[in-house]
Amino acid sequence: MSFRAIRVTRAADRGAPNRVALVDLPNLADPPAPGDALVEVEYSSLNFKDALALTGRPGIVRVDELTAGIDLVGVVRASASDGWQPGDRVTVNGYGLGETEPGGLAERTRIDGSWGIRVPARMTSRQAAAIGTAGYTAALCVDRLAQAGLGDGAEVVVTGAAGGVGTIALLLGRAAGWRMTAATGRPERADGLRALGAADILDRAELSSPGKPLQSARWDGAIDAVGGDILANVLAQTRPGGTVTACGNAADARLSTTVMPFILRGVTLAGINSVEPPHAVRSAAWERLDRDLDLDALDAVTEEIALTDAIEAASRFFDGGVAGRLVVDVRC
Repeated sequence: MSFRAIRVTRAADRGAPNRVALVDLPNLADPPAPGDALVEVEYSSLNFKDALALTGRPGIVRVDELTAGIDLVGVVRASASDGWQPGDRVTVNGYGLGETEPGGLAERTRIDGSWGIRVPARMTSRQAAAIGTAGYTAALCVDRLAQAGLGDGAEVVVTGAAGGVGTIALLLGRAAGWRMTAATGRPERADGLRALGAADILDRAELSSPGKPLQSARWDGAIDAVGGDILANVLAQTRPGGTVTACGNAADARLSTTVMPFILRGVTLAGINSVEPPHAVRSAAWERLDRDLDLDALDAVTEEIALTDAIEAASRFFDGGVAGRLVVDVRC
């Protein structure tokens, strides 16, 4: 019996667009190899990396051909891995899914059992997928700021606030007792961002141009998913001893700054690796999501699409057409 999957085939010319198609694949062998689990996938989600891959852009898929999708949520159907039994609900983020390993935009897949995190009991599979890589990354950022000592009332700015990382970062930051500022280029979404926990809205244009090495200190902490001049300005505006987490490059992978925020204000720039952190770090992030995330608010910013619509939907990431989280029901 075959199953459907979105496959990306890398172009022979590394600068040319990759080929992307929804195809039928032969069924996976059962039982799985030792240490592996066979998963009946229920949901995946679309993240910025997925959008790059599904629109054929080079650089994300690093093998000649594989199934797309950097995260998945599903039900274990067969297991040769300690800790997983048939019927268990599992989610996987990172570990090269959709880049070097078969991803979640498929009806079935095989995973290394050590990659999985058990879906919290209070969450539906759809909600776990809505969290996905973006929400899990946001939780890693919030954990890092909490470790830096941010307490009640701390001033925290979130860049790319209307995106997947940003929306969940606002929810988690509010739960932590911080005063959240949402930096966005989408003023029409200000009311929605306030509903997620933003006390203030900052026009992205105020951060988008090159600025002075040190500026008026405004933030105790920051969660940045965009990079470039925006990140440089956030660093320049961070208060003495503050921490800035960097987890994405939606605007620019380059960073033009000086050492001044670091040597004159003791600012920390903390990189967030969502692909290969230790399992204990992953578990802590999901524990925060289980404990603190407002699932009703998450549902309000979640849009669901079918697997058959995922390729077309990916282009929306580049024209401002995605707000919040976009989940894919791979069974449709």
